[in-house]
Amino acid sequence: RVPLLQAAGKKSSFNLLGLTEAELEEQFVRGDGPGGQATNKTNNCVVLKHIPSGIVVKCHQTRSVEQNRKIAREILQEKVDLFYKGEESDVFKERKASQKKKQEKKRRAKENLARKKHLKEMQELDKK
Repeated sequence: RVPLLQAAGKKSSFNLLGLTEAELEEQFVRGDGPGGQATNKTNNCVVLKHIPSGIVVKCHQTRSVEQNRKIAREILQEKVDLFYKGEESDVFKERKASQKKKQEKKRRAKENLARKKHLKEMQELDKK
């Protein structure tokens, strides 16, 4: 089973709950990770908090504050949607479909490998 908040991150969901700016608390902080002086001197990491649900998102994917603000809002909107709708959320449904597709692909690859191994064994027996 997939934890609900972990399923966020998909970009093609449509029926997400809307966010109002009054529900959000925004901060700009220094990011962490690689980057040296460029990271240590600029406050371009965005921390967004959805006050009613208490969900916090931290975004430091780009060097641009505006892009990070946009990305953080998208991620937060998806997480809030998951928080309130749960398994009825489009994000959750997409995640489950993606996992099912991945498992099917893995199963087919395993079957192909077993077939190849069996064929190779049969060829070796024919040679003897």
